[in-house]
Amino acid sequence: MDRDLRRGSAEMTAAMLISGTIGWFVLMSGQPVAGVVFWRCVFGAATLAILAVAFGLLDLRHLRPRVVALSVLGGVAIVVNWLLLFEAYSHASISIATMVYNTQPFMLLGLGALFLGEKITPAKLFWLSVSFVGMVAIVSAKPAGGTGTGDYLAGIALSLGAAFFYAIAAIVTKLLKGTPPQLIALIQVLTGAAMLAPFAIVAPLPQTAFQWTLLIAIGVVHTGIMYILLYGAIQRLPTHVTGALSFIYPIAAILVDRIAFGHALQPVQIAGSAAILLAAAGTNLGWTLRSMPLIKRQTERSA
Repeated sequence: MDRDLRRGSAEMTAAMLISGTIGWFVLMSGQPVAGVVFWRCVFGAATLAILAVAFGLLDLRHLRPRVVALSVLGGVAIVVNWLLLFEAYSHASISIATMVYNTQPFMLLGLGALFLGEKITPAKLFWLSVSFVGMVAIVSAKPAGGTGTGDYLAGIALSLGAAFFYAIAAIVTKLLKGTPPQLIALIQVLTGAAMLAPFAIVAPLPQTAFQWTLLIAIGVVHTGIMYILLYGAIQRLPTHVTGALSFIYPIAAILVDRIAFGHALQPVQIAGSAAILLAAAGTNLGWTLRSMPLIKRQTERSA
């Protein structure tokens, strides 16, 4: 295997495993969601700045007004995305919130067609339909544990909102092609810190060393280090490999939710989640009906 491919695969795998554990850190911190996101931005910005300077990844020559303005806009979207997703964890569950959040490729598909003139093919419409069926299955399921129906549906709505704002951030990032991604991420988390600073001023600080440890980990590991790993992987890997390895994230989130909180998906939720992940894979990897691995094998056998 090519050295870049091996390193990129290792970086992408590590980034997705780190992402899959963030729900546990958020819930165990016991902090208001706005406080978690604020400290994520503060500690994340410090980590990104240090790592970017240390590895020579920060090129300030790119700091033109258009780049700053679009990065700030993307920062607002990504911070709202974090606020909604973290809030969804306590309403539905980490597993369900993460599965619903994986509808983001279809949000991006619609926004790309609307603002970037990207073509929506019949194959993409098919995968959108599969994702919708999966979403209906999850929505129709009974909430697990003691979660009420209204709370469960609120968690799903929050996750959908998070996916939408992530798609907005992705569209803005596409408009910044050629700008070092580490610089974009740094501006985004600085924007988030500024957005949520008023809340931080009036909110009580975390009271225990354990809470501070979790918040620092979210900023340093889940933001600073994770972004560096992710962008390093994206630069080294072909798109289809990046897309395939990205599904480690929801699988890791399900395992963390099951082991740490005992949340097991019901059969209809498993079926709905599988449909969403299959549809996301089909969209990210550019599958058509004839190119799908299972259908392709069956066709070859019958030939």
